[in-house]
Amino acid sequence: MTAGLELRGLTKRFGAKLAVDALSLEVPVGSFYGIVGPNGAGKTTTLSMATGLLRPDAGTAVVDGVDVWARPLEAKRMIGTLADGVDLFDRLTGEQLILYTGMLFGMPRPVVIDRAGDLLALFDLEGAAGTVVADYSAGMTKKIALACALIHSPRVLVLDEPFESVDPVSAANIRDILAGFVRAGGTVVVSSHSMDLVQRMCDHVAIVAAARVLVAGTVEEVRGEQTLEDRFLDLVGGRRHEEGPEWLRSF
Repeated sequence: MTAGLELRGLTKRFGAKLAVDALSLEVPVGSFYGIVGPNGAGKTTTLSMATGLLRPDAGTAVVDGVDVWARPLEAKRMIGTLADGVDLFDRLTGEQLILYTGMLFGMPRPVVIDRAGDLLALFDLEGAAGTVVADYSAGMTKKIALACALIHSPRVLVLDEPFESVDPVSAANIRDILAGFVRAGGTVVVSSHSMDLVQRMCDHVAIVAAARVLVAGTVEEVRGEQTLEDRFLDLVGGRRHEEGPEWLRSF
């Protein structure tokens, strides 16, 4: 079976810093795949290279059999991306931003209009459809960005910290939407710092640290008899069992 997303030897340097070191990963079609790692592990850089936002120094990214960098237009039609730290055209209203994104994919305007309405309702943004995105809260901005990632009905969703700044009700709704996407045969790749969320939501996981994949597989294979958080801490290290200096506890 063709992988939904396959990364082969991805490498990226920023000056003297090796951000991603010959990283390889295979994401099965129809999986809900979590990528976890400490800050600076290379997760965002990896996902940026996987989705055509950042050119790798070496290696390839393949989406459903299509090389992202050899055939970028074809590959990007199959990818929905929610990138961390990428600015939106926030002087557009929420509705305009979704419409603009759909038109960029060459979709017929009537189809884009219909889908925009569906997505605004799905993400509970109908009341904010006419508000400029610059005036959205952080959670609303995350939801409108995810709506834009879905407008062209991609086969693979690559989401960098999709639940950051999102309230619990919205987060639960987003999880339901993504679970339905996977049940229908779509593939979701999500990076997150929340081990509990990944353990509950994903069926596969990769732990990344120091620019490399330390372990990857099904969630059950990776965590074994431990929680995913404990397995992560065992592999990555760095936990300090300290209560802090005395003055911090002198009340």
